[in-house]
Parts: sequence; C-alpha cells; structure tokens
Amino acid sequence: MSTKPDSRPFAIEAIASRIATLRGERVLLDADLAALYGVETRRLNEQVRRNRRRFPADFLFRLTREELENLMSQFATSRWGGRRKLPYAFTEHGAIQAATILSTRRAVDVSVYIVRAFVQLRGVLTAQS
Repeated sequence: MSTKPDSRPFAIEAIASRIATLRGERVLLDADLAALYGVETRRLNEQVRRNRRRFPADFLFRLTREELENLMSQFATSRWGGRRKLPYAFTEHGAIQAATILSTRRAVDVSVYIVRAFVQLRGVLTAQS
C-alpha cells in the first residue's frame, strides 16, 4: 500500500458535487468550471465567445432566468455574485472543449479529473436505476 500523498488537484467527488442536471444534461456552470480551471469566469466566457464555433448546442447553453432561480433555490442561495448575465452551462464535452481554448497547464490537468467526475456520476446514476 502506498503512503504517497494524493497529488490530484481536486478530489473527483468535489468536482462531481458541482455537476448539476439541467435540460436532461449533466452540466458544470461557468463559474464552477472557471474556478476549477483557475481562471476568472469572465475570462472563460470571453474565450467561449471568441471560439463560439467550438461550442455547439450540445456542448454549451445559457441558462434561462427560471433555471437560474431554480438552481438558486436548490442551493439556498439568494444571489450569485450579482451577475448581470445568465450563466453558461457546459456539458461534459463542453467542459473539455473549454480546456482546449484556455490552454493553461492547470486547465489541461484538471480536465482529466472533470471527465472522471462525469464518468463517476454516470456510474452512480446507472447503479441507482
């Protein structure tokens, strides 16, 4: 048995806990994804706008006001930083694509754990059905 400390940048469970289900898709919100990748939300969204063709509708969508209010009530949050624009939701494929447009070392490294978190969550949901 190894006594080597865990060198993962994030526990997969911590990433999985940030994954929400919207429109029948498991997604990460832009602010959560930006935090995982170590960039500001506005920087992530700026790169998405500049590379919009890389994000088809099954990779990324913008939440509606109703979806945001629903999420806020689920998490008992009255405000999410006073955002002026509705957040983006990244599907598993969109989250990986975001790592490619950010091209930071951290984004590349963390993207592996994001994939593993989506896979783990898929396994848990499959086992429950």
